[in-house]
Amino acid sequence: MLTIDDLIAPIIHSPQLPVIVQRLQNQLEEENRRRQEFYDEVSPDQKAEFIDGEMIVHSPARNRHLDVTQFVARLLITFAQIYGLGQVKVEKCLCVFSRNAYEPDVVFFGSQKAQQLTAETKLFPIPDLIVEVLSESTAANDRGIKFQDYASSGVQEYWIMDADQNVVEQYVLAGEQYQLVLKSDSGMLKSHVIAGFVTDVEALFAAEKNLEMLREIVKSEDGGHG
Repeated sequence: MLTIDDLIAPIIHSPQLPVIVQRLQNQLEEENRRRQEFYDEVSPDQKAEFIDGEMIVHSPARNRHLDVTQFVARLLITFAQIYGLGQVKVEKCLCVFSRNAYEPDVVFFGSQKAQQLTAETKLFPIPDLIVEVLSESTAANDRGIKFQDYASSGVQEYWIMDADQNVVEQYVLAGEQYQLVLKSDSGMLKSHVIAGFVTDVEALFAAEKNLEMLREIVKSEDGGHG
């Protein structure tokens, strides 16, 4: 992934630099205007994002996509609530980044950010962990602009879920770039952000395994976690 210095280097000594800067400033001002319109106009029943200056409205998700999203969310919500580690949100949680605004499938806010949230919060801060379940219409962004933006904006952990292949990719932030630490359809996934959270990968994709893992989480409450 290119750094800011890499992007600036080709133009910083150009005689056209003032013109380029003015053009970029004009574009950002126009984007900010459209972004405010997006915040004002997007309705609660829409799953919509603001990406690269444009409003993106998503079509309804397939049942399999909804199932996997629910499996992941149930595990994270249960674990976070039991151990008081923060808050988990599912769908329609509009997270504001420096240029874009996304509604990831599942997000986790650690205790510090969770304390900032109120009953009236509509625009959410950058999460500590994000989970995206791939679909045909979102895969390019999930692996493209979102991957870059999540990393450069400090999202500490990012899971990409392939609901058709039952494969999870777990990325952890190392500096300003993501490092792939797991890509598998089996074995155990250990979160680097949610302290003590470990799950069987199959529990992220299969109902019976998911229920077994939920029981393990609840059962382990008496003995603590680590």
